[in-house]
Amino acid sequence: ALPICTRDYVGTHSNGIQTGNCVPYNSSLKTCEISAWCPVEKDTHVPEPAVLKDAENFTVLVKNNIWYPKFGFTKRNILPNITEGYLRNCKYNRNTDLFCPIFRLGQIVKDAGQDFQQVAVQGAVMAIQINWDCDLDRKAA
Repeated sequence: ALPICTRDYVGTHSNGIQTGNCVPYNSSLKTCEISAWCPVEKDTHVPEPAVLKDAENFTVLVKNNIWYPKFGFTKRNILPNITEGYLRNCKYNRNTDLFCPIFRLGQIVKDAGQDFQQVAVQGAVMAIQINWDCDLDRKAA
């Protein structure tokens, strides 16, 4: 039996919005076509080494702001004294560059206890947790 593909339907475990079209999944099965921001990966053949194995050196700029309107208090992780030139060249390092908001993907994965080359092949979902420890009774620094 063919699946029922309803236009604009989003299932609980779906990866996108159904288009309403029933399309071939493989030579013997059909599935509902979806419209999605990122296409679902076909993992029948995973290239090894990973296509983007050098993405380990890609960087991520983390911008984060907090705002307490009731107290007229705002803060951001990019400090006022940080220049554009500094941002072009810095990479976060917990010992030497603690205030640099630019992180290497390889270091993020390593700090999560994983191997980048394995993650580059298998994939992973990572989250960055930011903890602001603010004393609103003190003058802003």
